[in-house]
Amino acid sequence: MAYGVEQDRLRAILPDGFVSLRPVLRINAEIRDGEKGYVEFNTAVEKDGKKGWLNIGYWNNVSFERAGKIVKFKTDFLEISFAGTGIEGSCPAEKDNDGCYFTGDTECLRKPEIITANKEFCDCEFRWKFSENGARGKSIGKTLPAVPTAVVNVYTKESFTAENAAGIPCEQVLGAYLVVFER
Repeated sequence: MAYGVEQDRLRAILPDGFVSLRPVLRINAEIRDGEKGYVEFNTAVEKDGKKGWLNIGYWNNVSFERAGKIVKFKTDFLEISFAGTGIEGSCPAEKDNDGCYFTGDTECLRKPEIITANKEFCDCEFRWKFSENGARGKSIGKTLPAVPTAVVNVYTKESFTAENAAGIPCEQVLGAYLVVFER
């Protein structure tokens, strides 16, 4: 799922050399091998002419539970749940996605996965719990664009941490979907 945030706040936490492409933060919650949860938190960036996603944090062995169509991931720092709507479409392709960057590294560590399976749109809800002011949001049943914005506010530079990124308020959940595929 992805949610919109104030792009100037994103710019204030990005490591040197990275440029924010869109005012969006993305949470990927995966079920691996049917039993292990994995959560990844990232944002769209460009560095040295390459576009992709900059990983803010990732967590292995995250607990999850299923209740009918609802899947909930719950940790000390994040709660996210989603339920498929039954509406399918093609998987969104990012033609200019060179891969995923990880903090501290200067080149793309992981190329984007080729996913040909259809996606199913989801209703979702999330809440970051690093602090009382953690971002939270709920989908509204449709997918919305993340449109880049010009600089309006210049914020003091902050560390590039999951806690700081999760503290940027959610303006709107932009969309959520699930994809079932085998690696």
